[in-house]
Amino acid sequence: MSKINVRSFSNENDDGAPDIVGVSTFSSTAYFVPTKGTTAQRPSDHVEVGSIRFNTDIANLEYYRGKTIGWSQFELIDPDLGGGTGSNTGLGARGLFVGGYSPAATADIEFITISTLGNSQNFGDLTDGVNSLATTNDRTRGFASGGNVPTTQVKMRFCTLASLGNSTDGGDLTAATKGRPAGISDSTRGVILGGRNSSNEAVNTIQYHTIQTTGNAADFGDLLSKREFIGGMAASSTRGLLAGGYDDPGARINVIEFVTTKTLGNSTDFGDLSYVANSVGAASNSPRAIFAGGRTPSRPNNIEFVTIATTGNTSDFGDLTGVVDGDIGMVTSPTRAVFGGGDAPNGAEMVYVEIATTGNAVQFGELTVAKLSHSVESLQEPGCWSTGHGGL
Repeated sequence: MSKINVRSFSNENDDGAPDIVGVSTFSSTAYFVPTKGTTAQRPSDHVEVGSIRFNTDIANLEYYRGKTIGWSQFELIDPDLGGGTGSNTGLGARGLFVGGYSPAATADIEFITISTLGNSQNFGDLTDGVNSLATTNDRTRGFASGGNVPTTQVKMRFCTLASLGNSTDGGDLTAATKGRPAGISDSTRGVILGGRNSSNEAVNTIQYHTIQTTGNAADFGDLLSKREFIGGMAASSTRGLLAGGYDDPGARINVIEFVTTKTLGNSTDFGDLSYVANSVGAASNSPRAIFAGGRTPSRPNNIEFVTIATTGNTSDFGDLTGVVDGDIGMVTSPTRAVFGGGDAPNGAEMVYVEIATTGNAVQFGELTVAKLSHSVESLQEPGCWSTGHGGL
């Protein structure tokens, strides 16, 4: 056995680290110390895919996935959650319906296990009753931001998704934001797009926050035009989509736009829905985004889809059953999308589809908190968190 002691280690040109060739394994009973720095100090030039560093802002290791995706943190999680009543007797990705209108703004959070069937279970409460909010999440933490409550339109609230409990304060948005803005997420960043300001005017603002830290949101860029009552969470790990809504004059639109989540900048045109609607439900797995329901001003039963990595108009997927329609919420696992909420008389129901196929939605269960606690058959404009959505 030999031992190498060096004070300086460089390549033959003295302009970088050396290449160590032929070493296939490394073992030690001690430890190694990776390079470290802040998020702002992340290297971007001449970085090898698979490089590891310690991010001092989030107190976690992260690894480099290439120029498009950038740096992602290591996640020490159990992806399968459950262990409760109703659908939660099984294990799988967790979906949560957050806030909403039932029949007034509610603080309720209820959850399901997406891979099973059955009714929802009470999770906890937001710090205040709120509807028309933006929701963003990674696998472990969910944020509920803004909403139609005058005193809390800049508030960001968060919950730890693996455990039950109430929300905690998580910072402030860049400005008062309500009117159902879209919320999209990847494994590190939440992005909030559009909505309405405190003067009830549609905005083209895009703002973002780092999900594993608390603190205020920052400017991301601008939408192509001012939009409100968009809603939904449709994203891959590189790109997030928003669809439909009202434009600035107050007319319903069918436009789909996208942003690249890892970088800052303005949105880009993607294509169109086949129908013109506001408050469209939206969610995704990694390759496919699904849009459903909304208001036209009637309650359409459309389910449509796009391939996130491309651009173009939606294709027909199938139909909602009429049990769930209007201002719905959606949660997803890598294989299944569950639609929940909407207008009375059946707005406390849930239905689902398998994302990889096409076809009509079928019964999943009931949103029991909305139905039993408030004795109503509706949960309009809920926010949603999913531990298995496409951005992760």
